[in-house]
Amino acid sequence: MNQFAYVLRPSRPKMLTEGPTENEARLVGEHFAYLQGLLAAGSLRLAGRATDSGERAFGIVVFEADDSAAAAALMAADPAVKGGVMGAELFPFNIALMAGGEGVEG
Repeated sequence: MNQFAYVLRPSRPKMLTEGPTENEARLVGEHFAYLQGLLAAGSLRLAGRATDSGERAFGIVVFEADDSAAAAALMAADPAVKGGVMGAELFPFNIALMAGGEGVEG
């Protein structure tokens, strides 16, 4: 398996400072459930977000997939990306160091 990461940025940064619309809140909830499913399936390695709000805000999802096409499909299926609440950019990725040493590339 290959490792990939996608970086998420809110399409409407004020969502984080002024609060989400009903649709944004629903899609972010579905996004979280989607990531929980990836974790349960064993493909998610890490997910989280920066605590900055506004223009600097971002999230990251680190996961494993067979190839770049599968990785792009996984990212595109994320409800927040699919619903347009977050923009996403995909990168090949290698975890170099990690607590516990799991998944570290040598």
